Amino acid sequence: MNLLLIRLIIFAVLFFAGLKLYRMYREWKLEREELLEKDDIRDEGGHMVRCTYCNVHLPESDALRERGEWFCSSAHRDKYLEERKTQD
Repeated sequence: MNLLLIRLIIFAVLFFAGLKLYRMYREWKLEREELLEKDDIRDEGGHMVRCTYCNVHLPESDALRERGEWFCSSAHRDKYLEERKTQD
């Protein structure tokens, strides 16, 4: 009888400890998912790149790329390429 009672107490303690760990894990997972969702919303515009001509940062989706360089407008792209031609 004594051994049965001890086993029952041990089982109950293990059960409640496992339940507590599961609830902590579930809460941690929900917090992590919320944090990732906030990061996704912030990154909607894509990665930020810098205009080679004027050094202004803008989203990659709005930038122009020419010969491996990023530009904020076609005017800056043309000016930069023209200056580069005269330097070479």
